[in-house]
Amino acid sequence: MGRDPPVVTLSPAPAGTDAPDGPAPKESVAGRLLRAVPVPLALIVMISLAGVVVGRVYAGPLLTRLLVGAALGSVLVSVAARRLPSWLVAPVSVAALAGWMMLSLKLAAGHAALPGGLGEVAVDAARNAIPRLLTAMIPVEPAPDTVLVPLVATWLAGLTAAEVALRTGRVLLGYLPPVLLYAGALYVVGPNADPAIGPTVLFAAVAAAGLAVPSGRADRPASADPAAGLAPAVRAAVRLRLLAAGAAGVAVVVVLAALLAPVVAGQVHDRPVDPRRYVEPPQVESLDENPLIRISGWALNPDQQLLDVRTEAGGAPEGGTRIRLAVLSDYDGVTWRVGATYRNAGRILPAPEPAPGAATDTVRQQITVADLTGRLLPAVPTPREVTGARVAYDPATGTLIRPEGLAPGLRYTVTSVREHPDVNLLATANVPAGDAVARVLRVADGAPEQLRRLASQLAEENGAPYARATAIQEFLAEHYRVTADAPSGHAYPNLAFFLFGPRNGGGQRGTSEQFAASFAVLGRLAGLPTRVVVGFEPKGDGPVRAADAYAWPEVLFDGLGWVPFDPMPRPDEEPRPVEEDFRPPPDDPPPSEVPAPTSEPTATPPAAAAPAPAVRRGLGTPALVGGGTGGLVLLVGLVLLTLAALRRNLTRTRLQRGDPGQRIAGAWRELADALRLSGHPAGEDLAAAEVAAQARRTLAEARAARAGTAVPTVGPDGNAAAGWDRPAADLPGGEVDELAGLLNQVAFAPGTATPDQADRAAALAARYVAALRAARPRWRRLLWAVHPGPLRWGR
Repeated sequence: MGRDPPVVTLSPAPAGTDAPDGPAPKESVAGRLLRAVPVPLALIVMISLAGVVVGRVYAGPLLTRLLVGAALGSVLVSVAARRLPSWLVAPVSVAALAGWMMLSLKLAAGHAALPGGLGEVAVDAARNAIPRLLTAMIPVEPAPDTVLVPLVATWLAGLTAAEVALRTGRVLLGYLPPVLLYAGALYVVGPNADPAIGPTVLFAAVAAAGLAVPSGRADRPASADPAAGLAPAVRAAVRLRLLAAGAAGVAVVVVLAALLAPVVAGQVHDRPVDPRRYVEPPQVESLDENPLIRISGWALNPDQQLLDVRTEAGGAPEGGTRIRLAVLSDYDGVTWRVGATYRNAGRILPAPEPAPGAATDTVRQQITVADLTGRLLPAVPTPREVTGARVAYDPATGTLIRPEGLAPGLRYTVTSVREHPDVNLLATANVPAGDAVARVLRVADGAPEQLRRLASQLAEENGAPYARATAIQEFLAEHYRVTADAPSGHAYPNLAFFLFGPRNGGGQRGTSEQFAASFAVLGRLAGLPTRVVVGFEPKGDGPVRAADAYAWPEVLFDGLGWVPFDPMPRPDEEPRPVEEDFRPPPDDPPPSEVPAPTSEPTATPPAAAAPAPAVRRGLGTPALVGGGTGGLVLLVGLVLLTLAALRRNLTRTRLQRGDPGQRIAGAWRELADALRLSGHPAGEDLAAAEVAAQARRTLAEARAARAGTAVPTVGPDGNAAAGWDRPAADLPGGEVDELAGLLNQVAFAPGTATPDQADRAAALAARYVAALRAARPRWRRLLWAVHPGPLRWGR
């Protein structure tokens, strides 16, 4: 049966209704498309732009393509299911998400050449996706664990946006998920890419276009005038209220723009926050932090098989090649340490630019682990591609670790590019200087005077940097003997005994550990940037045994990079006595080395007696000098009192005023200022846990320096004593960690801190500051309270 035709009346519709005056005109196909297509298209483009933004820190276009596919799929599934009940759309979309996710993980696993089945890869990605994404090296290689989170977030944003914008007709509210997704992409990228100006402008333009096109429910005809059909008086009132509401909305937008524009403009040139600073990257084990001490143990077990190496055709030249295990750049007078920052990496590693004019060759090796333990992964320098093992990489040193640790039978293939510097340029090459290389130029306090004198003697006789390095190499090779049973150790006392100890008492002999460490220390004392490398030097393919373990020094030259040196003695050469070329100072210092007595007569009574005749001449000059001195002392005293009062007021403001979160942040700033006052400022890119570790170390070093002991202590065998890195009983190490935990709570859970926690944070900060100040020298303790630095440092 047909439907009755609509009845047309001449009287106005009742007030409050929106019934049309006649039947709605039939809409054309073009009109329906114009109304139905723009909003889904705008959502797809906006969500895809978030993928474009985050894809800038990934290697290759794979991630961007996968996220664009997720944006298309999530929105189109909602469009296709618009006739279904709303409760049924989510399960259908999640099922489609599962299919797209498995396909994407398969593509990513194939791209990264990961072993294992799809199920195993998917489970591993789901378990480790977030930490690996935030600790991955830039550029991030698309792998299952680095694409899973962006993929799921993109799909869920598309599903939510489509349901809100298309099913309910609230387009502006439906824009919220894409906006949040885009903001999250910007935050994850942080400072690791250029500003996303183009995508951001396009994002805003697409959003505006989606709002400008008329949209609505297809089964609900829209009226051109919301007040149509009302009585004239009611229609006028409704239109007036609509006009007032629109004017109020425009006024609110203008006011917000006026208030927020200066704030937003002020942030344009600020460096974005990197979320990776809050996540701890993969770490090496304590055994791997200083693999140099393993040299002597391997020397005593020369037949132990550590690796098996097979070089593929076209790889290493005849005679084998050095395989690098670790690079040690930090030396504190006791221990050489790796000190590297490893980031999860994919199959392809960043390729540093070779030095100009350097010859290169490619080495491709298949390495099988036997008895080698730890996490450090051996490879010929510098690795460019690794397959068969998940690795983390430090671009600064070009070294690898396997976060899960090495295991017997682990087999991986590594392709490396070796550099061979132009030897003709070494003689005239210079060495870099400045903050960029301060780490490899640093000489720890407490260097023995004999080491300094030997380095000065070798440097004075050879002016050019390469000549100095060659002189140190030849001195060590000509005067010392290699023995496998030499005790381990490379602290200052161990090196002094190795270099100057009596030959008949065990001195002047050692393993490559002492040769490499001595070269590096003497080089730094002579002004050369040096480091120590631990690795293996097999004779060719086949088993790599403990006897092949080897340490060698390297020197950094401008334009040539790191150049290895070999200070080991030549075979079948008898070393010359050290005394023939270097004689330590005799027990009675010569007159040229007695500067102390010459300074004492300047403070003896004859120097103080010089003003005596002036006293007899009159009191005018002394009175004038005394008055001026007294006024100066008074002025200085007033300045110091003012500074002390301002510092005390600053501390009170930080610890006692504001809400609990502000007080906890103020306590943390007190700790940071204390570190800066002690000469060990915390880097801005360090996480709270890393700053806490630095605070513990700073306090331990200050206490040891005040007590006149070394940090860390040296055991009877010359090694670092066990437990040196744990805080003493009275050292508030755990309390510093507790304060870092309270700061993280404030940062990641705002508003959850309690007044008791704020009081606790204030007490912890005060205790640490007091302990660090007490460990400083007396004159530094006096200046601590009046130092103006905290008043002008950023708060």
